[in-house]
Amino acid sequence: MSAPKQLARLQSLAQMVLDAQLVELRKVAQARSETIAHLSDLKSPTVQMDDQMGVAEVKATLAYQVWADQRRAELNMTLSRQTAQWIDRRDSARLAFGKADVLSALARKALKKS
Repeated sequence: MSAPKQLARLQSLAQMVLDAQLVELRKVAQARSETIAHLSDLKSPTVQMDDQMGVAEVKATLAYQVWADQRRAELNMTLSRQTAQWIDRRDSARLAFGKADVLSALARKALKKS
């Protein structure tokens, strides 16, 4: 097999790897975005507790705030994990892009020579 054909095959393989890396990156980025959206939905409303509120209303407000704090903590842990995955996938996609780009340039150069 000639060098230009080998480079073309390598280029197509590198492009497939890049495409797969980008799909994975999009999945992780989407999951991360959803977690960020869930976190922003849990912003605590500022509730003024006063003499007009009943005991049940105060208890319900406090119970919600405790639940929301726990849920935020869980989501923050998930977001940390997803951010680490996103960084890893981004770096892998960058590397795959670099390889595909270099092989593409080499393939074009080889075609011009032949």
